[in-house]
Amino acid sequence: MDAVKLITVGLLFYLGLTEVSSMQDAQDMLITKQQYQRIMEYRPLGVEFTEHFRNFSLADLELANNETSSEQDQQCQEDVAQLMQGVITLRLWALEMIDSWGSYPSGFFYGNSLDMGNYDECLSIDKEIAENHNIKGKYCLASLLTMRIAVCFPSSCSVALINTFLKQLTNNALLSPQISNEINCKTADREPYDGLTIFTIVLLSVLAAAVLLATLCDYLFFVDQTKLPAIVKAFSARANSRVLFRLVQPNSNPNVIDCLHGMRCMSLIWVVFAHQFMLSLMSPNINGIKTISWMTTPFASFILHGFFSVDTFFLLSGLLVVMIALRSLEKTKGKLNIPLMYLHRYLRLTPVVAVAIIVHMKLLPIVGNDGPTTAQAAVENYENCKTNWWMTLLYVQNYATKNMCLNHTWYLAVDMQLYILSPIFLLTLYKWGKKAAAGIFVLMLLLSGCLFATMMTGKYAVNVAIGDLGVEGQRKLYLATHTHAAPWLIGALLGYFLHATRNRSFKLNRIFIWLGWILCLALLFTSLFAVYPAANGSAPALTLGEQSAYYTLSRIAWPLGLSWVVFACMKGYGGLANSFLSSPLWQPLSKLSYTAYIFHIFIQQMNGRRLRTNTFFSDYEVMLSFWSAFGFILLLSYVMYIIVEAPFGALEGMLMPQRKPKQNTEQQNENHTEEIQVIEVPRTSDSQEHTKSCEEQENVDNSTKT
Repeated sequence: MDAVKLITVGLLFYLGLTEVSSMQDAQDMLITKQQYQRIMEYRPLGVEFTEHFRNFSLADLELANNETSSEQDQQCQEDVAQLMQGVITLRLWALEMIDSWGSYPSGFFYGNSLDMGNYDECLSIDKEIAENHNIKGKYCLASLLTMRIAVCFPSSCSVALINTFLKQLTNNALLSPQISNEINCKTADREPYDGLTIFTIVLLSVLAAAVLLATLCDYLFFVDQTKLPAIVKAFSARANSRVLFRLVQPNSNPNVIDCLHGMRCMSLIWVVFAHQFMLSLMSPNINGIKTISWMTTPFASFILHGFFSVDTFFLLSGLLVVMIALRSLEKTKGKLNIPLMYLHRYLRLTPVVAVAIIVHMKLLPIVGNDGPTTAQAAVENYENCKTNWWMTLLYVQNYATKNMCLNHTWYLAVDMQLYILSPIFLLTLYKWGKKAAAGIFVLMLLLSGCLFATMMTGKYAVNVAIGDLGVEGQRKLYLATHTHAAPWLIGALLGYFLHATRNRSFKLNRIFIWLGWILCLALLFTSLFAVYPAANGSAPALTLGEQSAYYTLSRIAWPLGLSWVVFACMKGYGGLANSFLSSPLWQPLSKLSYTAYIFHIFIQQMNGRRLRTNTFFSDYEVMLSFWSAFGFILLLSYVMYIIVEAPFGALEGMLMPQRKPKQNTEQQNENHTEEIQVIEVPRTSDSQEHTKSCEEQENVDNSTKT
């Protein structure tokens, strides 16, 4: 799921509130004066219900005399009668059921539209009434105008019958809380595990057991690591952790672009941080009105335009695939094993994605505590995975369906499709050099023109000032491969330039260096803040031409700005930026970034499902949530790296045709592990050593998005 879709959903939670000043106008009131006065007359909803139905009998309910009343409805009515009798006689279970109700939210005009009552108190009710019958709690969120209020009824009651009770409670259809469907209700009962759930648990257990056994074998029987069997080393947590946390000092190898580790990690953090903000906007905030003014702050631009982190990864992907491939082509005299190249790429990416699909689909409902806001925290419908899982595994989901399985894997599809096309660019660059580079540049301009024309002719309902492209605009302007090709092609051109000038020394004067950095920062900050003034609700709306020009040109400006960062850091003109981005401390996170991206939504959604009370929205509160979530994301990523990514990467390296010279066992294991998610071309053994060091960097940049 991307940032734009999340913010669109988040805006729906603003209760239709516009600006504070507009609420003073009668025509903009959310409710009429008469409705407001009627609501103010109510006591807490649970008290109203108790008083209204205190002397309840089956004859009092309209549905009771309906001949079509089902057996379940009759049971519900009997249970409600038992509930009222329990309240009168002060039975604890009955008092708890009424006590768990919500009331009219305090601070409604400040953006608080939800009173969750006490979710766990309702679901904990399990009172034995007869030998074969218990009254259990059923928690529901009822809607009243733009408010939602928690109610608790016996679990035997259907939504239709609960709505009948609530309608009689108010004697006013407009002011009667209503429940739209069963999705808004929950009970303590859980569905039994199906076959796929059991398979998922067994699969992860087997992988964890294999890692445990291999690690014990490594520790107990092989003091000499050079004698450790390859299959044991592939699954050993000790061996894989050694590779993961091994730090290489900057500038130790001239073929390594050290700053890419920092750029990759910073972009990953940006992705997770932006998603955390979007989820916080969707949360039941008691100060929801403040989120509107937050969107007009300069800081919000970093969140609303977080999709530039995607372009960063496309730039790195195009850069490294060209640099690595051209070095290999020089060694093999223009030979490229394209089928093996595709197979290697697919086998590196797919195991983690396949595990992620079944984990999100089957384990998230189990390990994530269902709460009042479970539906609200659901950023996507994992039921889509039941029918569309194969599209995700074939990396065609961005074009093939509107209902993707794991929305955030759209980036993998785009990058895979560009990778499939990459041999065309690689072979032409190798044969025709500058002429091919000029052709790629023209292609980049043509695709950018196509993006501009699509926006102008499609007339999509977009608002680029807040990153909103609309539903259809998302598919045509954001998820499509050709609209994201420009950053990748700029990265490819940068890779060709760096390869062609690899033996050339650049002696730049101080003025030129300063101009380069000023232009770089100008491109980056213009991309982020060019439309910031239009985010203010009082500012004139941007025309379609202005929005199209910004969206198209920023796709070029951002990667161009970062291209200078890469060049300056490589050639010794990076200064503090290079020291920061090239720090060895980034390297472990860089190697974990693929699994961190794939599974970060899992942790964030699990946290969202746990909410039991309303939240308060502020930059600081969201930062607290982010860092706590990020810690668990890294922990889960490490586990998945140890039991899935590293072992399968090593197995793939052993099963694929040999492309490397014979190495000692430890170095071979490091290559297997560090090459995971590498965009590379298969090589003959004599070219391996020349490309190895640069290849190790391309660990996961082709697998992360916003």
